[in-house]
Amino acid sequence: MNALVKQLFEKPFETLNVSSKDFDKFFVGFDDQFDKLAKLQQDFAKNVPNYPPYNIRKVADNKYVIEIAIAGFSQSDVEVTIDGNKLTVTGKTTDDTDTDYLFKGIANRAFTRTFALADKIEVESAEMVNGMLKIALDKLVEMSTVKKIEVKGEKKSKKELLNESE
Repeated sequence: MNALVKQLFEKPFETLNVSSKDFDKFFVGFDDQFDKLAKLQQDFAKNVPNYPPYNIRKVADNKYVIEIAIAGFSQSDVEVTIDGNKLTVTGKTTDDTDTDYLFKGIANRAFTRTFALADKIEVESAEMVNGMLKIALDKLVEMSTVKKIEVKGEKKSKKELLNESE
């Protein structure tokens, strides 16, 4: 599956067995979207960490929640930032060298998690509940408005055009 995704980003039209001209007929101004997706894939997929674990839930038509398991971190240890379309969650740890452990099996390490957000996604809030960081996202939906475009040119009726041709 990962190889297919990589191939889609590197050679999207060849992988899908379509030409870019097939898309040009219907999608005006979207020609750079594959380039943006390829750049995102390169930025995020290089060193994908597996810590801390997370879930992304769709809670309504236009609402999502990212849940990150960060037990052991306090609110002051966690930072959530947005830079353009990148949502970054960073956790800092404090040095625990003065404690004498017989066995230490609980991970206490710093982390950084980055998520790519679509253009119209807005972060509503972030809260910690029972060791879970919950980041609420809202997809902004534009109200559909129909706009009539006036066609400019000669204002002659069909009768006038028919009379001229005679």
